[in-house]
Amino acid sequence: MTGDPVSATQKIPKHWPFRNVYYGWAIVWASTLAAFGMAPMFGPVLGVFFTSIEEELGWSRWMVSAAFTIGSATGSIFQMLTGRLLDRYGSRMVIVVAGITIALAMVVLSQMQEPWQFWLAFGLGRGSALAGIQVGTGVALSNWFIRKRGRTIAIRGVGQRAGQSIMPLAVFAIMAMAGWRGAFLSLAGVSAVLIVLPAFLYLRRRPEDLGLTLENMSKEELDALGKDGNGRTFGRFSRQIQDVSFTLNEAKRTRAFWLLLLFVVVERFALGSINLHMVANFEDKGLSLGLAALTLSVFATVAALTGLPWGFVFEHLHVRFGGMLMSGLMLIACMVLLFADNIWLAMTFAVIFGLATGAGNIIENLLWADYFGRENLGAIRAFGAPFRLFSPTGPLLTGIFFDVTGSYIWPFSIFAVIFGLMMVAMFFATPPVKSNF
Repeated sequence: MTGDPVSATQKIPKHWPFRNVYYGWAIVWASTLAAFGMAPMFGPVLGVFFTSIEEELGWSRWMVSAAFTIGSATGSIFQMLTGRLLDRYGSRMVIVVAGITIALAMVVLSQMQEPWQFWLAFGLGRGSALAGIQVGTGVALSNWFIRKRGRTIAIRGVGQRAGQSIMPLAVFAIMAMAGWRGAFLSLAGVSAVLIVLPAFLYLRRRPEDLGLTLENMSKEELDALGKDGNGRTFGRFSRQIQDVSFTLNEAKRTRAFWLLLLFVVVERFALGSINLHMVANFEDKGLSLGLAALTLSVFATVAALTGLPWGFVFEHLHVRFGGMLMSGLMLIACMVLLFADNIWLAMTFAVIFGLATGAGNIIENLLWADYFGRENLGAIRAFGAPFRLFSPTGPLLTGIFFDVTGSYIWPFSIFAVIFGLMMVAMFFATPPVKSNF
């Protein structure tokens, strides 16, 4: 700790009962609950509503897909606004406001009659989930951890994947009893409790604000980061642990920055589309809604169960090589998806895609923090937000392709090419050296 240990302890929120445990774990707890609570704003959960909404309201698939696209675009716009707020004030109020917005959005969704109401409500809800909760919790965890950053982001990812695994089955059950409107209303209450309360009670900006040090390390331990031979498990493929921060302008002058930006933009273009259209694709190929939803839950369960092991791996394996590995798995999964017309191939896809996405959620958060440090992380991630306005077009274009051709072959083939491009981008994304600036 820095300064007086008693003074530092007094700054820790009284709601945290484990006074002798590093307060960063309170940040992990609140972030994980928030990640679980925002699951209704993601493709695996929304996909379960597709058929019911189409049948009752007579909407085409592109109309439903458009809400997802609008939400993702809104997230990019919101991130432009929240990036510097996260650096200056922390994630607490950003996530609280996002949680309230998500809950209100689902109340509106339970009453909607017109497409514009769907687009507006889901757009605001998903935008808040992406810019407020997904980015906010990622910045918070990166600010509180460095050596254990991989596992803590993985724990948060387990919460998100658990939400995407459990909620589709819960929604399916609620819809059977109360319809899709009742399902949206139920999810509103769940999200409000899981996101707003823990964030308000526990989230704080950085350990230094409470008189603590990063991971409670001594000055000698902090000075030794990157100099003591740590992280050599994978030889030249190993992660280098250094608490060194770049400014936004310094980051923009590196080749790695632009390659990482390309990586995350095209990844979300493809991944969001597959997540959203997965259930509908399997239904179109002859699987029942129950089996299609089961495939989705298997994918989400595998992603959730492998997230924590991946987190430990990425504390030792450099995130650059982790990105290449993840891209390769996604490429294989996409090739299986093109031919998956029975439950066994569908399950094969679900397992491989689950492995890849279990790694992917961790990698995207590690990329920016491990390459460019934690002090300006919000601003660096916010700079890329306008470029990510391209990503949300994926689900919409996929829906339009389907409406025109009656098949997902073309979009899924394009996604396979994209995953190959991601591997190439990470190969050339060598980490920059701060001393060069």
